[in-house]
Amino acid sequence: MRLPFVRAWAACACALATLAVLPSAHADAYPDHPIRWVVPFPAGGAMDNIARTLGEEMSKSMGQAIVVENRPGAGGNIGAELVARSPADGYTLIIVANGMAVNPALYGRLNYDPVKDFAPVSLLAVVPNVLVTSRAKKLPATVPDLIAAARATPDKYTYASAGNGTSIHLAGELFTSLTGVKMLHVPYKGSGPAMTDLLGGQVDYMFDSITSAKPHIDSGKLTPIAVTTAKRSSTLPNVPTLAEAGVKGYDLSPWFAAFVPAKTPPAVVARLNQAMVDALAKPSVRTRLAGIGAEPIGSTPVQLGKHLAAETDKWGKLIRERGIRAD
Repeated sequence: MRLPFVRAWAACACALATLAVLPSAHADAYPDHPIRWVVPFPAGGAMDNIARTLGEEMSKSMGQAIVVENRPGAGGNIGAELVARSPADGYTLIIVANGMAVNPALYGRLNYDPVKDFAPVSLLAVVPNVLVTSRAKKLPATVPDLIAAARATPDKYTYASAGNGTSIHLAGELFTSLTGVKMLHVPYKGSGPAMTDLLGGQVDYMFDSITSAKPHIDSGKLTPIAVTTAKRSSTLPNVPTLAEAGVKGYDLSPWFAAFVPAKTPPAVVARLNQAMVDALAKPSVRTRLAGIGAEPIGSTPVQLGKHLAAETDKWGKLIRERGIRAD
């Protein structure tokens, strides 16, 4: 009499057991088709180079192609919104820079939430900025001399940037904020035009990415004055940091990191994280990154989450204090 009930109970238990192992089975099967890695800026820059270098190595360990897709526009916001709205299955990820921490204060309102809409995967690398000036202009070429000259003649000296809110601009704002000097900010639509005018003598200084500045330093056209990071760059080991040169507390470390859509299964995030950290440890990858002035990091998802929170707080305060707005 009780046999049908027992059979029904057994069938139900079996179904529940099957459901219980589905997430694990999904993680075990991941990835089973190509992964899209969105770069929210044009091809050719440091961010694009980092994604392509790591993607190539990660595809070997993960057994699936990692396809880099450039989706530039609106300071990285177009690509970020695209990924935020993508399925949380581990098949779409994004590489971001400081803009992830800067844009909430810079734009006021975004179509995505940098914290709620994303799950952190790993910090990837730092690419220092370097304060440079044209050698031909014969301007003050040490930090103490520049500070003294700028204090003696406020607003005489100019510094170029790739646009309002970029790390190049924020580097200049942090410099003038900590030293109390007044210099004129000249924003451009990208670092290329800014560098052209710096080399041509139309502007005096620039806190440029080491990636694009190094060739001009090597050719003798630019004089490196100081790097923006807390420690010296291995690419320019003889150039002091701004803190070493007298600007106490100065630290701007342009970082790059990987995120996926929120609610991506933790096991999938862990798989991506392991592939990234392993790739960053490869000598061939480190050599290629060194070629663009990038210094590998690698982190846990938790460490990246804490880093994003600290950077959002730091740069949000500076942007509000200085009244900075997007172009």
